[in-house]
Amino acid sequence: MIRLSLFNYVIKRFILTLFYIFICYNSESQNIKALFIGNSYTASNNLPAIINQLALSVGDTLEHSSNTPGGYTFQQHCSNTTTINLIEEAKWDFVVLQEQSQLPSFPDNQVAIMVYPYAARLDSMIKFYNPCATTTFFMTWGRRDGDPEYCPVFPPVCTYEGMDSLLQLRYTIMAENNHAAIAPVAKVWRKLRTDNPEIELYSHDGSHPSNSGSFAAACTFYSILFGKDPELTSYNFTLDPLEAATIKHTAKAIVYDSLDHWFRFEIRPIADFSSSVTNATVIFTNHSTNADSYFWDFGDGNSSILVSPVHTYSETGRYEVSLEAIDVSCGKSDIDKQIIEIITTGIFNIKENNVPVFYPNPAGSSLIVKTDTKVRYLTIYDSFGREVICQIAENGCTEIFVDVSTLHNGVYYLVLSGEDYITSRSKFVKYGS
Repeated sequence: MIRLSLFNYVIKRFILTLFYIFICYNSESQNIKALFIGNSYTASNNLPAIINQLALSVGDTLEHSSNTPGGYTFQQHCSNTTTINLIEEAKWDFVVLQEQSQLPSFPDNQVAIMVYPYAARLDSMIKFYNPCATTTFFMTWGRRDGDPEYCPVFPPVCTYEGMDSLLQLRYTIMAENNHAAIAPVAKVWRKLRTDNPEIELYSHDGSHPSNSGSFAAACTFYSILFGKDPELTSYNFTLDPLEAATIKHTAKAIVYDSLDHWFRFEIRPIADFSSSVTNATVIFTNHSTNADSYFWDFGDGNSSILVSPVHTYSETGRYEVSLEAIDVSCGKSDIDKQIIEIITTGIFNIKENNVPVFYPNPAGSSLIVKTDTKVRYLTIYDSFGREVICQIAENGCTEIFVDVSTLHNGVYYLVLSGEDYITSRSKFVKYGS
């Protein structure tokens, strides 16, 4: 039985869950396609189906297929026709790899021969046919009392702690070597074994998962595949609500609260930028990686799609600037946010009477801008308010040549700024090349 001290916590969680379920059903649902390649640890209790029921309880869906013959190894999967055909379907968001339960805990020299090469071969196949899929290693658990079969020849596996630690290490190595994600089921199991020993995670053989063990794995995978908190789900499988709540809470703490950690080896966009502020003008430097498109929100109603824009604010204040770094081909992105503080001395103003002269208008491939005041920055916005060109005028000048050949045909707005001023927006048309 779960300790009665959990009762008040569960009642509170139940009320909150009802509230969050309402929110989730009224937000955009997710449909994730996942392929599970493994053996009986995945097949027991139909793990993918449990994950899908968790997802359905909050309006999400898991479309899944599996190939999980009992005792199967990565080496066997590499030549298995069913496995190969499933990978070649090329429709997966995630492909989950689970090795035979003992092999990754063997001595290093054996794992280097029997495990790592075949993990890499499967990952290469996945990336070839599914370039946007995330290979995810299913970090399995140590047996309840260690591995008595191999204990005489390799003492580290004689205990649960020894075997489990080796499995966690080897799956982490496989994820790092293959730029993959980790589903840390073993971490969740260990936390439950330590804090809630009354929950029986194993079936009668001390190796395969019980219903509770599979539910813990499912909560782990729900967070990894959907990026969501398992405590917000209402499905409890066959478990008592108190026990299910404990498992969900543990999975949230280990997995959901540290999602970036479990994806740290995957090659995905990472947004990052720095800034340099001079009066009301900010030079942004983009340090993002693994992205090919960018969207800046300057926090004042203006935005930019440039890699490293320069932006001039018209008022003193604190602005939250966000940069979204996007991998367009795979539809993956990351956002970095920073607070920019603008403090002006009072002489900064909008020069309504300093209207620049620019020609030709409509512009073809270039635009010449003339003004009677020295210009430090020239910025062009599209009709959606996005900054599309920012040009620095070295040492200030009154005539600037602007290459607009990369702009699409349409209406644009020109803004000039100096050390202590900014002009109103002037409209021009880009047409032709």
